[in-house]
Amino acid sequence: QVELAESGGGLVQYGGSLRLSCAFYGNLFSQYNMAWYRQSPGKERELVAIITPGSSTNYGDAVKGRFTISRDNGRSMVYLQMNSLKPEDTAVYYCNADYRPSRTNTLNYWGQGTQVTVSS
Repeated sequence: QVELAESGGGLVQYGGSLRLSCAFYGNLFSQYNMAWYRQSPGKERELVAIITPGSSTNYGDAVKGRFTISRDNGRSMVYLQMNSLKPEDTAVYYCNADYRPSRTNTLNYWGQGTQVTVSS
């Protein structure tokens, strides 16, 4: 069983920065793809950024060049550095862990989310 705990959300002004953290409680952290998603009212949850066990990264188009995802396998942590924040970045940000030990077995977990609000 895995539990994820996000932190670091809050209120920030346009153009400001925040760093989100996600603590992974469980085993085999280094085997998981870790990702950040976000959801704002009335919209579907969207992928913000993903980092593989080998630390390859990919980003949603809306955040490329502004956000950076990273992981610390020794501490079982994943981070999202968010710079040049815009009001449209306002959302609840969720941490996700995904691991597929076999073709028929997928382990996928979500955190409770942390609110990010960007004022204009």
